[in-house]
Amino acid sequence: MKLSVLSNLYGSRPLEDVLAQFKEMGIESVEIGCGGYPGKAHCDPDVLLNDEAKLAEFQGLFAKYGLEICALSCHGNAVHPDKAIADAFDSDFRKCILLAEKLGVDTVITFSGCPGDSADAKYPNWVTCPWPEDFLKILDWQWNEVLIPYWKKTCAFAEAHNVKRIAFEMHPGFCVYNPETCLKLRNAVSPILGANFDPSHLVWQGIDPAYAIRYLGDAIYHVHAKDTKIDQQNTLTNGVLDTKHYGDELHRAWVFRAVGYGHNETFWRDLVDNLRLVGYDRVLSIEHEDSLMSIDEGLAKAVNCLKPIIMHDPKPGTMSWA
Repeated sequence: MKLSVLSNLYGSRPLEDVLAQFKEMGIESVEIGCGGYPGKAHCDPDVLLNDEAKLAEFQGLFAKYGLEICALSCHGNAVHPDKAIADAFDSDFRKCILLAEKLGVDTVITFSGCPGDSADAKYPNWVTCPWPEDFLKILDWQWNEVLIPYWKKTCAFAEAHNVKRIAFEMHPGFCVYNPETCLKLRNAVSPILGANFDPSHLVWQGIDPAYAIRYLGDAIYHVHAKDTKIDQQNTLTNGVLDTKHYGDELHRAWVFRAVGYGHNETFWRDLVDNLRLVGYDRVLSIEHEDSLMSIDEGLAKAVNCLKPIIMHDPKPGTMSWA
């Protein structure tokens, strides 16, 4: 397993400066945004797919610092009910796939997306309860008329361009938001689909990451290292569904934190152990979204927490004492 970082946290800085810093910190791999919500600051497919010199320069920077690209990230909502928005996300994602093929990267990361409640909708409609039964009708339409057909078409495109893994970040607000919905879409479409396992989006839903890892098994294609701190007072008062701004940390039920500031080292050791038990041996990719810490401090603390936890050697084939 290797330590990685989602590089868009330093999108305002030149890529070479960022890679030099990562190398100095002992980071081994980079997840890089190339469209959608992560942006294109360091990796613009419109440039790299059409300029071989720029592509060679881009690849040369990673070779210079001995860093690999573990995945391309292009999170978006390609099934948004506003066709212009959906088309823009879909275009970005298809270019992401084409660039992944050119770079020899086998994993791309995104959201499943969330349609509206009908063909006439203007905004996404995330269904969270089965009653009144209107909600079940919405859910049936979203999955069978929009989500499954879109991902069947998109998986065929990915497969044709040698992308082996599309990893969904299981994120509330989208149709794939937990392990069950992830496998539901995977089973309906293709084993190309799997999970970008980000515990920060699971723990506030009441999901135990260790149980979720065992449930998903070999459908885990990527892992984000990001933490969440549950505020017991606010949660016990108002529950976990919270629409207050992320900047209102004092009053929210939960907030995103740097690794180690939502859960202790034992939690993260257990997460790594369970990933190894199900055969995952790719990367832990740090995603910084801690509003209480600067980027530099949050990244440094996450790296320092994870470095001694990650197991680099392959899992032994036999037990030394047996």
